[in-house]
Amino acid sequence: MNLFFLQVIVDSAKIKDSLARAAQIMAAQKETLWDILLKGGPLMITLGVLLVITIFVFFERYLAIRKASKMDDNFMSIIRDHILTGNLSAARSLAKNTPTAVGRMIDKGIQRVGKKLEAIERSMESVGKLELYKMEKNVSILSVVGYIAPLFGFLGTIAGMLQLFYSIASTGEYSISNIAGGINVKMISSASGLIIGIISYVGYRFLNSQIDKATHKMEAAAADFVDILQEEAR
Repeated sequence: MNLFFLQVIVDSAKIKDSLARAAQIMAAQKETLWDILLKGGPLMITLGVLLVITIFVFFERYLAIRKASKMDDNFMSIIRDHILTGNLSAARSLAKNTPTAVGRMIDKGIQRVGKKLEAIERSMESVGKLELYKMEKNVSILSVVGYIAPLFGFLGTIAGMLQLFYSIASTGEYSISNIAGGINVKMISSASGLIIGIISYVGYRFLNSQIDKATHKMEAAAADFVDILQEEAR
């Protein structure tokens, strides 16, 4: 009986020891994302700055483009009714109080009513180009970040690899596990650079698609306005 209790005590001690070791291993392996990123080297700071720039430019441009391209479905119908009834002041007041690219373009067209149709079209086209330029402002930054972020990531990996092999050469201590672990750590900057580059490129393409939609809206509104003027002249 004493031997039985002694065996139970020994087994309990072994179990506790195993659980303690497992807890230590889990605590050692448990790393936060921040801890992992810090292992990528000094160039991770540059990649972090590029990520912040990407996020800021994307949301700033998205909100600006969305505001400029927003348009009431009944806007051109109301403009048409005012012009056909000869109420140009009401038409211009509506266009002037519509803070969108289409509103500013139509406002310029209403100001030129009475001149030749070609002159009106040129004036509206000039405003349209200016509005398009405003929407495209700083969008190219995302394209640049999408190109250089992976390059910085690869540069960080190369620098880390050189540092690793220099350390091995100077100390003479190396093993497959140490080399593999070092390479794994140094690849963090490459992975981060690729992720940031992909995010920037996707954001760039998305904003360009929104600009294209806004451009089509302006072209359609300009064509409708010209048709209204021609209808009025009949």
